Amino acid sequence: MAEVLAGGGGAAERKVMVAIDESDYSHYALTWVLENLKESVINSSLVIFMAQPPPTNSYTFSAPLGSARMYCPVSATPELTNSIQENNKKLTLALLGKAKEMCASCGVKAETITEVGDPSTAICDAVQKFDISLLVLGERGLGKIKRALLGSVSNYCVQNAKCPVLVVKKPK
Repeated sequence: MAEVLAGGGGAAERKVMVAIDESDYSHYALTWVLENLKESVINSSLVIFMAQPPPTNSYTFSAPLGSARMYCPVSATPELTNSIQENNKKLTLALLGKAKEMCASCGVKAETITEVGDPSTAICDAVQKFDISLLVLGERGLGKIKRALLGSVSNYCVQNAKCPVLVVKKPK
């Protein structure tokens, strides 16, 4: 279920959504939008979106064994799961607040939205749900092998989002 956290003006026909996470790449994408698309986002609605990780029933902790490590899967208690979800929500709200402050310092009003779920599908679902006209994402710069093994949120969104997608690459 989406949670609209802060409003940013009246109903606009065009909506630009910047999907962020805690990485420098998404921060750069938001900065790029504010510098290069400022006139567009001032005259339309800017939405800042962040997905919260879904809860899981088991967590893996590492235990040091000299120079080796042993990884121990642990079943999560409801208290642990709730605590982790609360911490994820606090982190998400803090990052969205920081992003909204960045927008305000540039004279841009933004609406912040968060959803719990896998980032790839949550972003594409939000695009459709909130009738987004342009999706902007940062690219982590994974190589071909890592992208194939780990998957790429930006690649998934380019293939599945129901609007144009702009992927912003951070200069090296």
